[in-house]
Formats: sequence, C-alpha cells, structure tokens
Amino acid sequence: MSKSRFLIAVMVAVVFSACNTEKKDQEASDTQARIEPVRIAPLDYQTVARDVDYTANLQAYEEIHMTPATPGRIEKIYVEVGARVSKGDILVQMDRTQLHQAEVQLRTIETDLKRFDTLQKAGSIAQQQYDQLEAQVEIAKNNIAFLRDNTRLLAPFSGVITGKYFESGEMFSGTPVPTVGKAAIVSLAQIDMLKTIVPVSEKFFPLVKNGMEVIITTDIYPDKEFTGRVFRIHPTVDPASRTFNVEISIDNRSQSLRPGMFSRVRFSLDRFDAMIVPAIAVLKLQGSNERYLFVEKDGIARRIGVTIGKRYDENVEVIAEGLHEGDNIIVSGQARLQDGTQVTVVK
Repeated sequence: MSKSRFLIAVMVAVVFSACNTEKKDQEASDTQARIEPVRIAPLDYQTVARDVDYTANLQAYEEIHMTPATPGRIEKIYVEVGARVSKGDILVQMDRTQLHQAEVQLRTIETDLKRFDTLQKAGSIAQQQYDQLEAQVEIAKNNIAFLRDNTRLLAPFSGVITGKYFESGEMFSGTPVPTVGKAAIVSLAQIDMLKTIVPVSEKFFPLVKNGMEVIITTDIYPDKEFTGRVFRIHPTVDPASRTFNVEISIDNRSQSLRPGMFSRVRFSLDRFDAMIVPAIAVLKLQGSNERYLFVEKDGIARRIGVTIGKRYDENVEVIAEGLHEGDNIIVSGQARLQDGTQVTVVK
C-alpha cells in the first residue's frame, strides 16, 4: 500500500470514529434533556395477612345411623332417601308385639295392685306382699317406656335422609350395613350446617383460635367464597404428620354445598408488614421474568429490580433492596423511562 493510500484510510477511520462519538454524545444529551411527565405514589408498608391453604372434604355437621336397641321385624319405614324431616318425626316403626304384651301385663298387675290396696288397708295381707306387687308395677312401666322408645325411631334433629337399607316387613338382625360399616335401618344427616376437619401444621398451633373465620372455596363454584368458623381444636399433635386437627363449621342454609364435596380451606394465620405498590407500577423486562419499577428521586427516575410477592386486588407485594418507606413510586408514564431519565411529577 502506498503512503498516500494509508493516510487516506487513517483519515477516514478518524472521521468515522468522530461521527460515532458525536452520535452517542448526542443520544446521551437527548436522554438527559428529555423530561418525562410521570405520576407518583408514596411507598408505604401495610399490614397484611399471610394465607395458608389446605384441602378437605365437606361432611354433614351431624350424622346418625338409626337402629333399634334390639333386633326385630320392621313394621313400617316412613321415609325415603332425600326426604327432609323435622326433629321428633317418626322414621321407623318396629314390631310392637312385645309392647302390646307388656301393656296387657301392666294392666293386669295394676288391677291386682288395686285389689291388694283394699286388702292392705283392711289388714288382710302383709305389707311385704303389697310392696312387692307395687315394685312389679314400676318395673312393668319402665319396660313399656323402653319398648316404646325402641320400637319407634324418632328424628333426634332436623335433617335429610341419606340412606335407607331395609324395606317395611323385613327383619332387622343388627348386622352392620357394608356401605356405612354400622348397623342401621336409615341414616339421617344435618346439612343446613356442614363441617370439615383440617390437619393443620403444628407450627400454626399458637395462631389457630376458636371462633376464627376461614374461607371455603370449591371447584364447582370457582367464583364464590363461603365463610367457615373454627369451633373445635384437637388438643394433640399427630407425631407422624406433625399436624393437629381443626374442625370448622360452615353455614349451609342456602343448600349450595353437600357432604362429600372437595373444598379448599384458607386460614389467615399470620400478619406482617409488607411493601405494597399498585400492580401497574411493576414492569417486566421483555423476553425474561425480570421485574422492575421506577422511583422518582430529585427529578430523576431510578430503576430498581423487584421480586413479586402476593397479589392483593389491584396491588402487589414487592421485595427489593433499595426500596424504603416514603419512596416515590412512579405509577404512570414509567413505560417511557430509562434509568436516569429526567422526570417531572404531574397530578
């Protein structure tokens, strides 16, 4: 290469470099000179609840499998599965042969007692004989009361019939019914009020209190929440699972829920101070999961990377170093900003 060509190449390189430098200086000058209007909101710590979710199956608040004290023939069953009954309604009438026999025997003994009463007053019989017959009358009355209670099965509470395992006229032997694992003629459940039993981690034992409200959700009502209330806390911890059982009642007068449904139970167990900002203030770096926001300080926008916590409606918890209570978070106009952009706060 000749000397003249070399000098020309050097001059071109110098000119190109000078142009690039001038362009970068101009861009930096433009960034510094551009003043973007923004809106801000002061960063504040808020006390929020830490939610803990568990899964559970709903149960009838109370369920009973109705059975007489002794086996016998079923005279009549008055209900079918799904029937709603009130407290005191008769559900099953067992055979009353023994009851009728006991009533006849009582009337005979009472007649004898009246005769003995007359003789006793006249001094014709010993007091011991009279006392023995009087005792037999009391025994017969108690036997009749027992038979009446156990030949009629009455609803101990208002509810719905969930099972019927025999028909009228069949013999009840007292053998357990396979589907329930217990001897029963019919099953009665209270479903106006439901309950669920949740195994809660032992670390939350000091935080769970009787009367505490919890939120119940189900898959079949994804947009609906039900309120439950803790009504019993089991006093021991399972050493295998490190959990303790908590019983929760759910008002079900609307009849929306049913025993056996799958549910989720949300406890608000712990409260703590968190940095909560409007969700619109947080931006995402395109092509990555990196989140950041801008803070206005002395008219300059400063970019700060953040980690997202829980969402609270239109707000979100952020975790970041360099954020302090009272910092001015830019909540509008931040999409046009770069770190170091000059800004002016508008209302």
